[in-house]
Amino acid sequence: VQLEESGGGLVQAGGSLRLSCTTSGRLLPDNFMGWYRQAPGKQRDLVAVFNLGGRTNYADSAKGRFTISRDFPRNTMYLDMTNLKPEDTAVYYCRIVGVEDYWGQGTQVTVSS
Repeated sequence: VQLEESGGGLVQAGGSLRLSCTTSGRLLPDNFMGWYRQAPGKQRDLVAVFNLGGRTNYADSAKGRFTISRDFPRNTMYLDMTNLKPEDTAVYYCRIVGVEDYWGQGTQVTVSS
């Protein structure tokens, strides 16, 4: 299974981006899946996930600004990010846990002040 991310880029503070993660396999409701990010010199942190059972969980920094969603027919997961801040600058990774733990290659998000 491969995960392909897209949608990163350079945006000014206050702007918006939509990240996409498309899997070569089937996206299933039972999969644990979500988005993580890693800033330079920092650990990789959870941003937003669908837990088992389909409930969403957001990092405090993402609440009210980011929305995770998924489209099963398209086997794609999204992260809509609004009101972006410079501290959101990081490489964003998608993750899907099925038979194995799969990670995307990462997409860079840079927010300028």
